[in-house]
Amino acid sequence: MIGYVTVGTNDLERAAKFYDAIAKEMGVDRMMGDENFIAWANPGGAAGVAASKPFDGKPATVGNGTMVALEANDKDQVVRLYEIALAHGGTCEGKPGPRSDGFYAAYFRDPDGNKLNAFVMG
Repeated sequence: MIGYVTVGTNDLERAAKFYDAIAKEMGVDRMMGDENFIAWANPGGAAGVAASKPFDGKPATVGNGTMVALEANDKDQVVRLYEIALAHGGTCEGKPGPRSDGFYAAYFRDPDGNKLNAFVMG
């Protein structure tokens, strides 16, 4: 149902470095972009992620209670995504580990403060 999710940024160049690294680990490339936004996805594939300067010209802010969940291939990739995020300006919101039966996840924020997680079920 979801085609893509957009997170706000106040520094598109910084966001690009962060999401380029995350996308590379997940086997996804930039799909489109311009001076105001960049989208990462495989056309016809799973939902993508975009980083965008707000259309209204006001500063981007973080949505309280909003989170983007990235489905990993396995637990090792959850760990790699977490490490990549922190190495590219992200901050920890919960180290990789089991959260409940069959759910393994790591939580982090991008350089603008948007919350994400990497997870695997089973």
